[in-house]
Formats: sequence, structure tokens, C-alpha cells
Amino acid sequence: MKKTVAIIGSGFSALAASCYLAQQGNTVTVYEKNDTIGGRARQFKKEGFTFDMGPSWYWMPDVFERFFQDFNKKTSHYYELIKLNPAYRVYFGVDDFISIDDNLEEIKNTFENIEKGSGPKLEAFIKQAKSNYDIAIKELVYRPGVSPLELITPETTLKLNQFFSTVSHDIRKKFKNERLIQILEFPVLFLGAKPTKTPSFYNFMNYADFGLGTWHPKTGMFDVVRGIENLALELGVTIKTNSAIEKIIVENKTATGIVMDGKTIHADIVLSGADYHHSETLLDHEHRAYSEKYWSSRVFAPSSLLFFVGFDKKIENISHHALFFDVDFNQHAADIYDNPKWPDAPLFYANFPSKTDETAAPKGMESGFFLIPLAPGIEDSEELREEYFAKIMTRFELLTGQNIKNNIIFKRSFCKNDFVTDYNAYKGNAYGMANTLLQTAFLRPKLKSKKVRNLYFTGQLTVPGPGVPPALISGKLVAELIQKSFRS
Repeated sequence: MKKTVAIIGSGFSALAASCYLAQQGNTVTVYEKNDTIGGRARQFKKEGFTFDMGPSWYWMPDVFERFFQDFNKKTSHYYELIKLNPAYRVYFGVDDFISIDDNLEEIKNTFENIEKGSGPKLEAFIKQAKSNYDIAIKELVYRPGVSPLELITPETTLKLNQFFSTVSHDIRKKFKNERLIQILEFPVLFLGAKPTKTPSFYNFMNYADFGLGTWHPKTGMFDVVRGIENLALELGVTIKTNSAIEKIIVENKTATGIVMDGKTIHADIVLSGADYHHSETLLDHEHRAYSEKYWSSRVFAPSSLLFFVGFDKKIENISHHALFFDVDFNQHAADIYDNPKWPDAPLFYANFPSKTDETAAPKGMESGFFLIPLAPGIEDSEELREEYFAKIMTRFELLTGQNIKNNIIFKRSFCKNDFVTDYNAYKGNAYGMANTLLQTAFLRPKLKSKKVRNLYFTGQLTVPGPGVPPALISGKLVAELIQKSFRS
């Protein structure tokens, strides 16, 4: 039976869900509070420069293909992909960086040249990571987090020990060179937790990195947002921007609509792809499934200090993606998770999309995106932002052997307070809830409200977890739950 569905938010999970729900024959409307769609994956343009404001790594291309295949489409129908080579560089000091190539054989050679015997070890490690990837990404993450039994399969039973060890422990058993260790630990940061707190089963992220490679949509990640938007529109979805939702209406413990601009909009189903904590504040207290105490006890992925910078010249000695690990990795992690504070010496990430996409900057110029991971919920001020921009620019110039500060045309910062204002993000988090052992699968906030009928949630605070591919999967899972409820 055809239903009217109101979706709050237009990030990847909400857009994906809108496509599946429209495909089922429902009347679907997406309401976005900002003036453009995409949520954290919005796009920013200024003076001929173009920036992706959030996600900038395109990993797990098979998940994107699987999404479009569900509609008898291909990614190539909506956007073009470029495989990056090098995938990225990691800087450890002056004249000291490691480039990660676009194929495992070259990466093995790089490892072997740094630590004798590590090439064959890496091959075996990635083989295991691929096995985990096949189990996790092709099976487990497509389960709705309703029951712990979802995790019990003949394959996962054989890997039970990997849920009680950690990524860091397993890597350090096999590799001794600290630089190689940090490169192998890096991918799990996308899951929002320290490698020392992430179950070793999640080493499937290393296969996503070294096995599947790093890709770039031709004119940026917003190509993907635009592609899913086009698919949604083809399926009959209506998308409304500048449409902040003020309340979710509940009658007789059943969601019956939303309030926008003081006006009531009826819906048979209400689905929120906005921040889960914020979404529950749109409900009266008696209808909320999770208390403030619950949210404050969760381990959240980091917030971020971002800078979008336009340069009036080309930047040298740098790759499209670059990680700056020239300071103490463990200390910065402790400053995020153990004793939250602004790090004295921050690791940071730099992304120069104009290295790959000539439309990202005017001719002869460069667009730069810089990110410092920070603890959620800490103080945020313009003075701190400026202080940290100066810190990373000084190190960037030293490590890449060039002067760039005087070539800045403009810069825009975005930090914790902006995540709260623009995305209603709990404590200003950037990536959602961390995938620790006690926050995995059925232990995450539920897709379906435990207290209100016909109310659902999707996105990075529920299953499967943080990241763009999981967001697409989350949209599919919640649409399947909604479809199932129609039949019950």
C-alpha cells in the first residue's frame, strides 16, 4: 500500500533511503534545513574555487556500485571515477614521506624496501583483510542491527578471536617499523576510534585501502551527491531545501507528521537522517528512546577543524591526498579520546582536489582543504582556529620545502560550533559514533524507534556506522525495515 514518507535531512543515508522508498512506490519528500543538499557532503564555491565540505575519500567503490545496481543503474550513468596514483602520501619529516601506490604489488615493494620481510607479511595481512571485507561488507553490514544473532555465521565464528583483539595489537605483532605501523593503523580512523580500541576484525579497512584503492569522482565527491539526487528525482522524490523541521508529531504513540514553519505536514512514515540525538529532541520527552545520560556515555568519533583555502599558485611536492604524521600519533589520539583538549602538536590531513580536477581552481591556482581531528565538545573560537592554522601552515611549508602563506587568496574555517549550527551535530562531532566493540551492530542506536510507531532513523549514529559507504547501506536497511512494517 502506498505511503507518504517525510525524510528529515539530505545526507547520503537520507538520499539513499529516499531512492529505495520511492522505488517501493511511496510518495517521498526530503526536507533539508540548509540551502543546499548533501548534509556534511555539501559543496562550497568561492572566487572560482570549489571544495567538498566533508567527505573527500572515495573508498569501497563496490558499495557504490551495489547501490546503483539496486536500481538497474551504474555509477557511470551519474559520474566518472578516476583512480588516484599515488593514492596518498604520508609525511613523517623533512624529506621523509611514503607514497602509497595504486596497486598492492607496488605497495609491497615499498614496505619491503623500508622493513625487510614486510612485503610477504603485508600480502598475508591483506589476504586476511580481504576475507574480513568479504564477510563484513558483502554480508554483515547489510543486516539491520536488530539482534546479536545477525553477527553469528559460520564465517564469523571462525574469526571470533578478532573481535577481542585490536587492530593495533595485530598490526604490531607483524610489523616493527613505526612508519609502516602508522600507515596500517590509519584506515580505521575512518571508523572514528583509536586503533587500540578497534576490534581487529575491522582490518578489512586495510583491504579497502590497499586492495580496492583510492578513487576520486571527476569533479569531487559532490558528484556522488548530485548523482543520487538525480536518481531520486527520476524515481519521483521531492526535495525541499531551506526546510528546517521543528517537531515530529506523535499521536497515540504513532508518528503522524512533522512541523515546519509552524505548519503541520502529514506523513504515514517519518524518517530522520539528521543527527540522531537532535532528531529525538524533536520529540516530547516521553517519546525519546535514549536519555541524555545515554548520549553522554557514548564514544563519539572526532570533530574537526577544517580550512578551505584558495592559493594563487600551484603547490609543489604534494599529492592529491596527504597525511602529516610528523608528530606523536598516540599523543594526538589521547588528546581526542582520553583527556579531550586541543592538541599541542596536531596531526593533520591535506587535500588538493585541483591536482586531479582542473575545475576545482582557476588556471594556475590551487584549492586546498586542511583537516585537524579534534575531540568533540571542546571549546571553539576564532582565536584557536587562527592559532592552529598558523601551526599547520608552518609545518606544511617546512615538510614540503616551499613558501605558501603569502599565496593565500582566501580561507574559510569550519569547526565544532559550525557542525552544531549547520548539522545539529551532537557535541559538534564530524563522523558520528565510533565503531568500538560495544558500539557495533545491534549495540548502536536502532533504525526503528523503540517507543514510537512509524518513526525511523538512518545515518552515522545508527547502523552500520560512520563513513559514506555505510551511510548508503544505512539508507537501504531502514527502507527495508519500513517496507517490512507495511506487510506486518
